[in-house]
Amino acid sequence: MEHHQHHAPDDVIVQVNAAAVAAVDERSSTSQIEEVGGDDGDYGAKTTGGGGGLTRRTFSESYKMRHRNPLEFTPWQVALLGYQSLGVVYGDIGTSPLYTFSSFTLPDPGKDDVLGILSLILWTLTLISLVKYVFVVLHADDHGEGGTFALYSLLRQHVNFTGKTMPVPVTRLASDASLKFHSKKSSLQPRMLKFLEGSVIAQAVITYLVLIGTCMVMGDGALTPSISGQFSFGFPDVVLLNFIQFYQLFRVSNQDLLELHKRNFIFARKTMRLHFLLLISGHVVLLCVIILVFLFIYQRYGTSKVSFTFSPIMLVWFALIASIGLYNMIKYYPPVLKAISPHYVYIFFARNKRAGWEQLGTVVLCITGAEAMFADLGHFNKKSIQMAYSCLVYPSLILAYAGQAAFLIKNPSKLSTTFYSSIPEPLFWPMFVVATLAAIVASQALISASFSIIRQSIALGCFPRVTMKHTSEKYEGQVYSPEINYFLMIACILITVGFKGGPEIGQAYGVAVIWVMLITTNLITVVMVIIWQTNTALAGSFYVFYTILEGLITTSLLYKIAQGGWVPFAITAFFLIITLSWTYGRSKKNEYETNNSMDRQEFIKTVTMSNRVPGICIFCTDLMNGIPPIVRHYAQHMVCLREVMVFVTVRHLPVTSVLPEERFLFDRLEPFGVYRCIVQYGYMDSQSMEDDEYVVSVIASLKQIAQNDDEVAMMDSALANGSTFVFGRVILNMSDSHNCFKRFIINNLYRFLQKNFRSNLSSLKIAPSKTLQIGIQYEI
Repeated sequence: MEHHQHHAPDDVIVQVNAAAVAAVDERSSTSQIEEVGGDDGDYGAKTTGGGGGLTRRTFSESYKMRHRNPLEFTPWQVALLGYQSLGVVYGDIGTSPLYTFSSFTLPDPGKDDVLGILSLILWTLTLISLVKYVFVVLHADDHGEGGTFALYSLLRQHVNFTGKTMPVPVTRLASDASLKFHSKKSSLQPRMLKFLEGSVIAQAVITYLVLIGTCMVMGDGALTPSISGQFSFGFPDVVLLNFIQFYQLFRVSNQDLLELHKRNFIFARKTMRLHFLLLISGHVVLLCVIILVFLFIYQRYGTSKVSFTFSPIMLVWFALIASIGLYNMIKYYPPVLKAISPHYVYIFFARNKRAGWEQLGTVVLCITGAEAMFADLGHFNKKSIQMAYSCLVYPSLILAYAGQAAFLIKNPSKLSTTFYSSIPEPLFWPMFVVATLAAIVASQALISASFSIIRQSIALGCFPRVTMKHTSEKYEGQVYSPEINYFLMIACILITVGFKGGPEIGQAYGVAVIWVMLITTNLITVVMVIIWQTNTALAGSFYVFYTILEGLITTSLLYKIAQGGWVPFAITAFFLIITLSWTYGRSKKNEYETNNSMDRQEFIKTVTMSNRVPGICIFCTDLMNGIPPIVRHYAQHMVCLREVMVFVTVRHLPVTSVLPEERFLFDRLEPFGVYRCIVQYGYMDSQSMEDDEYVVSVIASLKQIAQNDDEVAMMDSALANGSTFVFGRVILNMSDSHNCFKRFIINNLYRFLQKNFRSNLSSLKIAPSKTLQIGIQYEI
């Protein structure tokens, strides 16, 4: 492990064990404590006493994450989790039959056209959602966590990213490899690993791909509720034309009064439906906005309650679309599943040529939400998601699409209203209600994923801090962010109102989905070669096949950019500006502190010439090596220093979690009574320092490296005299020697983000009376 470059020869570094971390529990609790330890060293404390049987959450418990330990689930538990995932993960892809066929525009579709479209849908659904995501991508989890940053986390654990200009810098220490949740490197060194570690450009490309992919998912999260609202209430604009045509034809052809009486019952039912559609058709956008507001307000109750509410709806939905699909297959065209033969795809493109190529982009709508299976992995588990999709979702979708195709073969003129036209008459109203509810549920998958992704981004230091609330005591991955939630709500409302529920939303949505999938293909291929060490030919075949497939779909969507496809790129650019401005500002701040840190002699002289007063002073700094310039500023204005000084650096690692016994690293500095403490967190850890308990735990750990009884007595005395946390409030000011673009980023964008997002103090539970914040301006 690399240490401070100026320290005494007898300096030591210790990795604190769980007993030291839990020592604070004995001091902070006046009740009887029963320590419970697991095989992996994960400790907790159960408190019982006379306080009415209430339990007290101790310091060691605050770092205990129940999902860290690999859990063995019974088949019944996996099935239960799979059922719960229906309401969170599969709402998006599950409701794609609402709009996929209807989004194809062909002037005079024949049987071969319909079979060609069905063949495209079946193969796309199978190859991308089932084979790629369920059977391949889901296995690239980082100890149960999924998403773009999970892939990046895995790569950072195996590849030493050395570029100094990396937007997401992570300092590697020798002790990292021994962490429980750090993936173990193989003794084999693939050529790609050597290439990546030696190429700063390749490392930057991967990092920027991750950032772009993450921002695209956020854009996806803003578009999903909008398109779901459009197709839950927006369909009347299309269906309405059919009923108006029916009404006009009916009025002309029924001149015989007797015939009219015979048909009056059917006419009454049709007219009632017509009047209802006329009633709501003029208020589609308003109804969508109302539903969006209620949907986002409901997010605060957390994933568990959301899934409990939404899962029954999706279960009924899948049962209905599968049953209706089977019914339509039997009634209209039983051999419709012959479309599984790929030659129907060839016939489709041969018949439609350029028009067929333009329609290729539409097929991506059948797999919207497939990326949510991976992004929402942390909310459930791998087996439950695989089981739910393979056993229920996938078969239901196949039957639904096959049934719609069978109906269209006999009724090709109903292509634009496929879903509702193919519903048997007695089931129209039940399906209208269930479809509306299911379309609302469809918004959930990417909303939940957005919370998880932003949390991972914050932990890795590439996004400003926002509020993160844990909505489940059992699953650490279930989080909620009010700021992100309401941003998405406003974005969804603006998109819905701006496009007025028009087809442009669908154009934008397809573009967002396929770009996220294309980026995932690139990252998963690198994971296959470097981490899984898959045969190069097999990994290369996977990459070439899916790049060509998704690339062709992407090219067919390019012409849609001007028709609404620019929206996801605009949202991506918005989040990318925030991410890059924040990471650039942080890198310049760290660069300044490194170049202007106090050297060993200056620091010893400063401490020696200052009065030492009883107590503990904890300096919070980003520097892992060296004394930050804020100490020089502090000493000049305060004149005196505490007898015990601890420089604390919070270090975020590209791993899911750091165990309590792996949390702290300590180093003794000069002169006497000065120490360094590194606090390590994974990107799914709860990051909190509860002042007194934290200080007690630090002192308990420091005693293990004390050289004599006098040093221990000094620590006890300092602890008894109280503690102070010192933070620097740094303002960056870039000089005129830099170009105007860089000055704008630092002096405007970064400073705006600093002022308007949560500070580092917000994530720490430290009493204001024990906090000292020192303002300083860095001229860079």
